[in-house]
Amino acid sequence: MSIPIKVLIVDDHEMVRIGLSAVLSTEEDIEIIGEASNGAEGIRLAQDYDPDVVLMDLVMEEMDGIETTKKLLKLKPKCKVIVLTSYLDDEKVYPVIEAGAFSYLLKTSRATEIAQAIRSAMNGHPILESQVASKIMNRFRQPQQEKAPHEDLTDREMEVLRLIAQGKSNQEVADELFIGVKTVKFHVTNILSKLGVEDRTQAAIYAFKHGLAE
Repeated sequence: MSIPIKVLIVDDHEMVRIGLSAVLSTEEDIEIIGEASNGAEGIRLAQDYDPDVVLMDLVMEEMDGIETTKKLLKLKPKCKVIVLTSYLDDEKVYPVIEAGAFSYLLKTSRATEIAQAIRSAMNGHPILESQVASKIMNRFRQPQQEKAPHEDLTDREMEVLRLIAQGKSNQEVADELFIGVKTVKFHVTNILSKLGVEDRTQAAIYAFKHGLAE
């Protein structure tokens, strides 16, 4: 007989924990190793019992499921977090997926579906509630917002740009930053190229327009 999958339940509703534990304990290949009523307790139990899978509620006091998922996976990166919640809000779905949640199910899921999601997680196959999958696909289909040109400037180039906007010459910039004039000219050339402007005056205008200089 194979080693059972160790599952930790993290949910602030006692009846949910009792129900999940009772139903999943009937599965021969699943072992409930602990129940936590909040995120902080869940992390402590995860450190003590090293679960393979964590069933994670999202809305809890002390520490919500998103923050708990982040911290838990830093401590136990091999653990699979399955979100089990009643919420489909964008402000909860995207952050917890970005935090590292492996699967996302609703509490309306049948016991057999939850058990199968646990097994699938162990085999490296995520299970997403259909509405969540649609949200994620739609987000990827949306055109990515283009970065502003100045976001490609290095920290040093940004310093040089601010000084240029103050009307300082290459020598003055060099003196203030304790670098050579040739180095300043090199940075200025890169700045003009990255901003897509032709000269220092246009670079200064760009800096003021985007709030990069006073």
